[in-house]
Amino acid sequence: MQRLLIAVALAAVSVGLSGCIVGTVVGTAVDVGVEVVKVPFKVGKGIYDVVKDDDPPAKAKTVDAGNAGQKSE
Repeated sequence: MQRLLIAVALAAVSVGLSGCIVGTVVGTAVDVGVEVVKVPFKVGKGIYDVVKDDDPPAKAKTVDAGNAGQKSE
């Protein structure tokens, strides 16, 4: 009788743990899937950063309004 109780207890524990294991495996698979989907976007951003023009636009030279009519010496 005691062996039957131990067998039932082990079966119950293994079923309970298998649920945790399945949850862990599914969670890991989803994380990997998400990272795989992110890769093309990271590659595309890298290519965009290399190709885009990094030169800032030239600033227009401004004239000081207070000294606009005066000659400099």
